[in-house]
Amino acid sequence: MAQYLTIHPDNPQARLLQKAAEVVRQGGVIALPTDSSYALGCHLGDKAAVERIRSLRGVDDRHHLTLMCRDLSQIGQFARVDNARYRLLRATTPGSYTFILEGTRELPRRVLHPRRKTIGLRIPAHTVTLALLEALGEPLLTSTLIVAGDEDPLTEGWEIRERLDSQLELILDGGFCGTEPTTVVDLTAALPVLVRAGLGALAPVGLD
Repeated sequence: MAQYLTIHPDNPQARLLQKAAEVVRQGGVIALPTDSSYALGCHLGDKAAVERIRSLRGVDDRHHLTLMCRDLSQIGQFARVDNARYRLLRATTPGSYTFILEGTRELPRRVLHPRRKTIGLRIPAHTVTLALLEALGEPLLTSTLIVAGDEDPLTEGWEIRERLDSQLELILDGGFCGTEPTTVVDLTAALPVLVRAGLGALAPVGLD
């Protein structure tokens, strides 16, 4: 049975953030609010937790997971970013974008796309998410909270508890998050390639 924490969306309680961070460190899978929808999250280095997220989502290792970072320095640690890509990231983060980038050796191979060695990275524009990343002190491996067999993400904390109470360690309820996904942009080629249009505007990434 998951711990259920109702957190203030604008002034998140520090003790609740610390509790959520500790659950992640101990190998738990959590549900958390973001600027696009709720997400599933776990510790980057926990193999079992990563597999649980893939199972909950009904996806295999070819589906890109997303490393949610607090700032650009963290992205630079885990992905290969040249000057042009850095400028684009600086202009669009925090924001509702997910960028596909080539991972560095800091990342476990099991979280990378098996053929391309890529991963999704993003810095969310959401107070609770950024505060949780600050409390955790490291990035969080995430995936949109779409239950296997569903087409749309779950949008309310109570709804997540109703569906996944026995399959998660903690639910961080920050209120309604909406259902529109992030804009996904592949930055592995010479020019940005739009993978999915979503909340993030296309103009800042030169795709309008």
